[in-house]
Amino acid sequence: MGMDEKGNTRDNRIAKVAESFFYVSLLLELAIVIIDKSDYINPVEGQLFRITFLLAAVKVLLTKYSWKEWLWIGAFGVLGFISYQVTGRNEILRIVVFVAACKNVELRRMMSVVFYVTLGGCMLLVFLSITGIYGNQGIMADFGRDIVETRYCLGMGHPNAFHCMFFMLMLLGLYLYGKRMKLYHFLLVFLLNGAVYLLTDSRTGMAITAAAILLTALFRYFPKAGEYRLVYLGGIALFLACLLLSVAASQYGLTKPLLAKLDNFMNGRILDLYWGTVNHEGTTMHWSLFSAARNTYYFDMGFVRVFYWYGIVPAVVYFLMNILLIWECYKKKDMMGFVMMVTLAVYTVMEAHIISVYIGRNYILLLFGAYWSDMLYARDTEREEYIWTVYRLAGSS
Repeated sequence: MGMDEKGNTRDNRIAKVAESFFYVSLLLELAIVIIDKSDYINPVEGQLFRITFLLAAVKVLLTKYSWKEWLWIGAFGVLGFISYQVTGRNEILRIVVFVAACKNVELRRMMSVVFYVTLGGCMLLVFLSITGIYGNQGIMADFGRDIVETRYCLGMGHPNAFHCMFFMLMLLGLYLYGKRMKLYHFLLVFLLNGAVYLLTDSRTGMAITAAAILLTALFRYFPKAGEYRLVYLGGIALFLACLLLSVAASQYGLTKPLLAKLDNFMNGRILDLYWGTVNHEGTTMHWSLFSAARNTYYFDMGFVRVFYWYGIVPAVVYFLMNILLIWECYKKKDMMGFVMMVTLAVYTVMEAHIISVYIGRNYILLLFGAYWSDMLYARDTEREEYIWTVYRLAGSS
């Protein structure tokens, strides 16, 4: 019995140390994102990514996995290694290790840390900008509407980036507090979204933030809606529609009337796939199974960027995982996770904010981290229930 108690205490200490490594990695990833959103050019960004990777890897090494979980980690790791060898991009490897490291880390706590750290970082950038210490308050330019106008970015580089970060913070806030919000809370955040729109004139940011607020209000006041399978199947259908639209845009450009109309609504994003570069970088002619090192061009359409940057095979795997994640939200009745998934799907058609080298931008990865083992039927439920029972007993003693 004494031996068991000592062993359990040791496991408890290891779990706490492992979680500490994870949160240091996460905090550093978030700091990198805030720096990127500012006007400062980070000269050691690559080195910082290596540190976050190593910290997350330590968390993985200190965590117990079932043999099925190790097989899945290995399979995704091989995919990441192939991508790294072919393209020189290490994002998939970093994401695989980060998601695996999320095991046994409480989801709401992760979301809360990301929310408050990101909120604090953005408020700091706004403060530095409006006080004139650092960063532009606004930009005067032609934003694609044939007129020169001033839009405000408040230290975040671009007005669209400002409204984007507002949207992302809103998603996190709704995830954490949406189920407890009152009607006046919803009205307040709706008005706040309108105020940010007056500063940025970002129609995309305003519309998608409004959609997230309305969806959350729907689930808040009609919670039964979040229990219907049809709602989540509709979310999967919407995700597939967004994906197919992106593929069609890359294949056909503006040759189809519907795509031409959508391009006008999307401020020329489809046109940019064809004429943003001499070689029409965003089109399907540049897609391959695992992409290529030369595919480095940046454009706004996020789903297209997955195919272009990483290749068809990684893209298909990523999109299948997104579909499984939406379904996992149904099984766990995670309505706020569902709101995050579907609104980000629509947003990623037009903006590539979450498709980047920055793990701290993509909050879907937190959902992946919490749910991947159950999604892939890899969890050793009986053994883990025993481990966590011991963990709780050790912690209470």
